[in-house]
Amino acid sequence: MTTQKTGLVVTAHPGDFVWRAGGAIALHAKRGYRIKIVCLSFGERGESQFAWKKGGQTLEEVKAARRGEAEKAAAVLGAEIESFDAGDYPLRVTPEMLDRLIDIYRELNPSFVLTHSLEDPYNVDHPEATRFAQEARIIAQAMGHKPGGDYSYNAPPVFLFEPHQPEMCNFKPNVILNIDEVWEQKYEAFQVLAAQKHLWEYYTRVALQRGMQGGRNSGKAMTYGEAYQRLFPMVLEELA
Repeated sequence: MTTQKTGLVVTAHPGDFVWRAGGAIALHAKRGYRIKIVCLSFGERGESQFAWKKGGQTLEEVKAARRGEAEKAAAVLGAEIESFDAGDYPLRVTPEMLDRLIDIYRELNPSFVLTHSLEDPYNVDHPEATRFAQEARIIAQAMGHKPGGDYSYNAPPVFLFEPHQPEMCNFKPNVILNIDEVWEQKYEAFQVLAAQKHLWEYYTRVALQRGMQGGRNSGKAMTYGEAYQRLFPMVLEELA
């Protein structure tokens, strides 16, 4: 039985784990965590605007290109990735996919889970991914689900990563992660996503803004940050 710490990322589309959680992924991978990304779709319909603007593209060609980008970006960040190919716009998961994600929770027994905000009026795929991640997390706790075997799963804390327009998604960050030491790695992953080049500088500005806020709140120098909303309470022995 391995004692390596692990983390799980459940993302609707390939770009989401790069823009919003790439720093956390790279940081924890650098510190020895096994990080697994479950990418529910390739973003082939709604997250591939530049590819479709070229013209003459087929759905399978766009999917293949996005799959390649997702795998390369995950490798840059130091993570492994498993794709469910659920389709996007709309994202529709199946009972078989739910069963597989439950197995992943139990096999990985993650120390934390990163996924989307609970609300997003601009992209219904995102809260659907969160709902799916939450459902699997809950069912994985049920000893009566596939009983028997070595049951050692503990339901992990869930951190919601920052949506594109947080003020419209009822997103209230209460965690800012310092990603200075892996920023160059995260930006390298940005550059893998050629189909969404228009977002590179936008998410650089987001990281700088969160870094400034993190520095002001901690009193420690910070340039780049990522914001998260912790879904469940922290349990502490003392507050200091």
